Amino acid sequence: MSNETDKKRPKRSVQKRQEEQNQQKPIEVSATGKYLRLSPRKARCVINAIRGKTVAEALQILQMSPKKAARLVEKVLQSAIANAENNAKLDVSSLYISHCVVNDGPRLKRIWYRGRGRADIIQKRMCHITVKLKPIETKA
Repeated sequence: MSNETDKKRPKRSVQKRQEEQNQQKPIEVSATGKYLRLSPRKARCVINAIRGKTVAEALQILQMSPKKAARLVEKVLQSAIANAENNAKLDVSSLYISHCVVNDGPRLKRIWYRGRGRADIIQKRMCHITVKLKPIETKA
C-alpha cells in the first residue's frame, strides 16, 4: 500500500501548469505611454500608419511625420525597443509592431466664458498609447 502512495502523480492543476511552462509562447514586449496631452483621435491617425510594420520602417515613418503625435508615439516605440533589448534579449532588426492601440485618458475640463453670462466647457483630452512588439518568425 505504501508503494502506491509514494508514486502518486501530481494533481491535474500542477500538471497543467508544468505543461504551460514547457510550451514556449512567442515573446511579446510592450511599452505604454500614459496621460499624454494629445487627443486620441489625432494619435490614432499616426498609429494606423505604423501598425504591422517592422521597427526600422516605423521609426522612419515617425521621424518624417510633422505631427506632435508622431513624437509621442516614437518615444513609446523607443521604450518598447529598449524593453525588447534589455529585458527579453531580442534582436531589434527582427522585430515588428504586432499590436498598437490608443485609448482615451481622463479629460481636463476648463470653462470658456461667453456672452450674456453664459459659459461653455472645453474638454482637453488625454490618451494612453500602447505598443507591442514581436519577433518575426522565420519559416524553415
